[in-house]
Amino acid sequence: MASTTPPHALTYESTSRTLTAGGYALHYHEAVPPGPDAGKRPVLVLLHGSGPGVSGWSNFAGNLPVFATRYRTYVLDMPAFGRSAQPDRWTDLYPRVAADALRCFLDALGIEKAHLLGNSMGGNVAAEFALAHPGRAGRLVLMGPGGLAVNTFGPEVSEGSKRLFAFLAAPSREAMRAWVETMVFDPALITDALLDARMAAASEPGAVERAASVFATFGDPRFATVPPLWARAEGLTHRTLLTWGRDDRMLPYEGALFPFRRLPDAELHVFARCGHWAQVERKEEFERVVLEFLGRP
Repeated sequence: MASTTPPHALTYESTSRTLTAGGYALHYHEAVPPGPDAGKRPVLVLLHGSGPGVSGWSNFAGNLPVFATRYRTYVLDMPAFGRSAQPDRWTDLYPRVAADALRCFLDALGIEKAHLLGNSMGGNVAAEFALAHPGRAGRLVLMGPGGLAVNTFGPEVSEGSKRLFAFLAAPSREAMRAWVETMVFDPALITDALLDARMAAASEPGAVERAASVFATFGDPRFATVPPLWARAEGLTHRTLLTWGRDDRMLPYEGALFPFRRLPDAELHVFARCGHWAQVERKEEFERVVLEFLGRP
């Protein structure tokens, strides 16, 4: 049953839900606009990025109250992240597994069609879902999306990726700070409280191992039978908003040029003085741009 919690009262606990569908044990957050017509509002699903200790709530807690004023909004913990379980074994590249989990999630909730907003790897998952189930995806908001970015000017492995893998190899508070500081333009945003929360989540039993197993699917030759996502970009015919931080050190913004050119119905918004976390660093502008895009006729 949909939550009718007023936006100002949204908390982790008040929005937390679980379900099992298609063999996936999934955790998510749900919030809907108040009023008798809440169940008729369009659906928006928020898909987080990747990394140790990452969850849907850590990515989008600050944005949920705003989006839930207009949309039935769901923040999904994708498989192996947050409180969603890792499958017993990986049967495909992670974004395609997560896209299948998203399909099962929507089926379980009786949702036929949803707008998708994906951050980083979540953008990869949103794109894979839209390609596999084009009639079930509404508009797409892809935030520095993995898989679609083609880095033509910078190094093959970005600074942010190097620091992420350094943390996975030798987890420490210092390595965590070095990684998350590459997510933003202004390092002052990385407070001790934020660092404590990320470190606590990454220190939970199995968190680092689960993240490492997710990334390992990208190098597994068994899952290389399908062309990479960027090579299938022209199949994404949905109305798409690409967003990027001009100072993104995880997926540098020049990576936006390829999908912006190849996606048939894409537009691009670049945030100045902003890194990979536009939803945090340019929160109000980000929310305004997204709501304007989704709300057009």
